[in-house]
Amino acid sequence: LVEIGPTPIEAQPDRFDALIALDWSNIERFAPEIPLDPDSVVICDPKSGAVPAVIAATGARVVELPLAALAASVEGGRLNMVGFGLAAALAGLDDPAIEAAVRARIGAKGEKAVAASLAAAAAGETALAEAGVSMALPMGEKKPRWMCSGNDAVGLGALRGGIEFVAAYPITPATEITEWLAVEMREHGGRVVLAEDEIAAINMCCGAAFAGVPTMTITSGPGLALKVETLGLAVAAELPMVVVDVMRVGPSTGIPTKSDQGDLDIALHGTPGDAPRVVLAPMSIADCASTTEWAVYVAEALQTPVMLLSDQSLGQAQTVIDIPETRPTPLKRLTEPLAEGADFRRYALTESGVSPMPAPGRPGTQWVADGLSHRESGHPSNAAVDHVAQLDKRLRKLETFDWGDGWGEVFGPADAPLALLAFGSTVGPAKEAARRLTEAGTPTRVVAMRLIAPVQTEKLAKALAGASRVVVVEQNASAQLFRHLLGERALPAHAESFARPGPAPFRPAEIVARLQTAAVREAAE
Repeated sequence: LVEIGPTPIEAQPDRFDALIALDWSNIERFAPEIPLDPDSVVICDPKSGAVPAVIAATGARVVELPLAALAASVEGGRLNMVGFGLAAALAGLDDPAIEAAVRARIGAKGEKAVAASLAAAAAGETALAEAGVSMALPMGEKKPRWMCSGNDAVGLGALRGGIEFVAAYPITPATEITEWLAVEMREHGGRVVLAEDEIAAINMCCGAAFAGVPTMTITSGPGLALKVETLGLAVAAELPMVVVDVMRVGPSTGIPTKSDQGDLDIALHGTPGDAPRVVLAPMSIADCASTTEWAVYVAEALQTPVMLLSDQSLGQAQTVIDIPETRPTPLKRLTEPLAEGADFRRYALTESGVSPMPAPGRPGTQWVADGLSHRESGHPSNAAVDHVAQLDKRLRKLETFDWGDGWGEVFGPADAPLALLAFGSTVGPAKEAARRLTEAGTPTRVVAMRLIAPVQTEKLAKALAGASRVVVVEQNASAQLFRHLLGERALPAHAESFARPGPAPFRPAEIVARLQTAAVREAAE
């Protein structure tokens, strides 16, 4: 599925302008993911059989072209290259761009393969022109941009943030982050370990963090479920690490290749006892880089695990983005001890809640990282005074930290009466829905949350100030963000929830329709 426009694209389209069907196998399975209407064009080969009823019912215009015969007319021609020629013509790509793409993809196969591919693509272009099908697009601004996925951007953010050790177990849809870092870290320094299982991976990160190395582990929902015990250990022992969760449809194995935001609850509360932690969520593919970079900084500065919630839609989608800027937040871990020898206390009760964390081996600063409740020295203690003091200390770290303005962003008219609150991959469709509503006469703002926990109640209240209607848009069945914010008393009493699960992606028209339907219903009442 490809969408092309003159500006960067943040949401899946409500409908597709064109469907190029090389054959009709699996169409019943994928038809719900390809919304068509009477303005759409379906290009197919009549020899592939009758147009399926599910496609005919959309009313889309059908253009029949002899695709297989076009491929056969070229020595070494392939059907998929004819399809590529059709797509390139629809997108308005010129011949130099087409040739560059073909050479980049199959140049290693030799000049004969390149020539055959270009000829097959040209046959597709010519056939489309003769059929009178054209979809000219305006040219976008010419400027340096990148094409990458959210998973690639997370890897970039990890490198920029200073991650030096990564341990992960392969899991869809997160594995590309590990693969990207495995290549890049050879050049930039650091180590990537493919662990034997999810628990081993996060345990390795505990060891690396104890040794003074910035560390990250990468997973998806089922893997996160296995990591939660060690996540609690990292909170108790105050070991900094970034835990990336590229969310997918659950529960259990669920649908590994589809997006959902149902892991928010486990990210917030998935450990025994009171285990305060930071939860961040990038709001776009480009933001995956800067938010990951920020996550590393926060983990190191606060000596605590930071959960980074991406999702399949952000992680595996490829898009063109403006080059993300690096954050002015240098890696910082407090290492200089307040005292040495017998007076050294790894978990000293400081005003900020952050205590010195010297690297192992420094004379006079040996310490124990323990999951048991402990004293300031780190030695186990079951005394109430020690337990409460250390719990308050861990809470205080999050409460006193200067989060700045990175908690979120407001898009659209700041005084709009309608406010949509979203996180992760729902931000893009919410922004497009807000744009349409504003153009239609209902000014709408979008409040996109990057810092999910701890909630910045006062800043969120300011972002929502003056809104007569607040709607929380999220992709899970149980309104997890809505309930989380209600529990933190961070939403106005009139706030509403629009929550539905995956695997179908949120589309802007769906959000607009839901808001308009609710408004009509309220007016009638």
